[in-house]
Amino acid sequence: MSQENIATVVKHTGSHYLLSKLPEWSLFPAVLRGRIRLKGSTSTNPVAVGDRVVYESSGEPSLENPAVIRSVLERKNYVIRKSANLSRQSHVIAANVDQAFIVVTLDFPEVKLPFLDRILVTCEVYDVHPVIVLNKMDLFREAYAVQLEAFRMIYESAGYRVMEVSAKDGEGVDALREACMDRISLFSGVSGVGKSSLIKALDPDIDLKIGEISEAHLQGRHTTTFYEMYPLSSGGFIIDTPGIRGFGLVDIAPEEIALYFPEMLKASRECRFTPCTHTHEPGCAVKAAVEDGKISVERYSSYLGMLEEGRKYR
Repeated sequence: MSQENIATVVKHTGSHYLLSKLPEWSLFPAVLRGRIRLKGSTSTNPVAVGDRVVYESSGEPSLENPAVIRSVLERKNYVIRKSANLSRQSHVIAANVDQAFIVVTLDFPEVKLPFLDRILVTCEVYDVHPVIVLNKMDLFREAYAVQLEAFRMIYESAGYRVMEVSAKDGEGVDALREACMDRISLFSGVSGVGKSSLIKALDPDIDLKIGEISEAHLQGRHTTTFYEMYPLSSGGFIIDTPGIRGFGLVDIAPEEIALYFPEMLKASRECRFTPCTHTHEPGCAVKAAVEDGKISVERYSSYLGMLEEGRKYR
């Protein structure tokens, strides 16, 4: 196998793909011929943006003569979700990323902490470094000061970085751009959080559609319809994703969930019993930490919700 036959998937629309030999940005089309199965995977998309693939081509790839994807190289990590707990099928959002920026807002649309925590747990499980990006700070800095402080307390005390930004007035955009430099970064979040506007602020040369919030439903209209990677003129690559409405956990046993809450994992080393579900056992250090305010009630509630769902749908 020669290096000339390996490239990275930068966009996919159904069975059609665009590839590039990163870090070079020179796009060419590709298709799947036959079925590609990944070992142990139930994913609806065996090939995802960010995947490094082996391809064949008879001559220079073009729309009339696309390359053919033959196999997918082993992934270093990926982000995966189920849209419904009853569904056994899953969808890989992106693969081989250096970090995931989870874009949220305090309002319009309001951040749902259990939803955010599911994404964070998934990042922990699949070895993706997550960063929480709190957008629209031009709206929330003063009017939501109490909520802002509470949000930061919850997630910074759990060990996560929270970046405050505003795509509208540019606050924090330079720091975010620097964090993206020379890395492959996934940008994800629910519709309406301003993800596309934020990416546009990072690099005005990137052509993204920007939607408006539906006041009636307090949620955004989908503006991104495909998973796609873009090069940043300042260095690095970003993967834009459609707004996510549901985020079910994939292949995580109920007894393992607590391992992926960093603050709970740390406290659990002092639990009297092993294993401990942190629900009813005497001498549980996690429950004690919640009572003492060392672990937030909100994060613990998210854990209990995931635990219940995991038991229900096993």
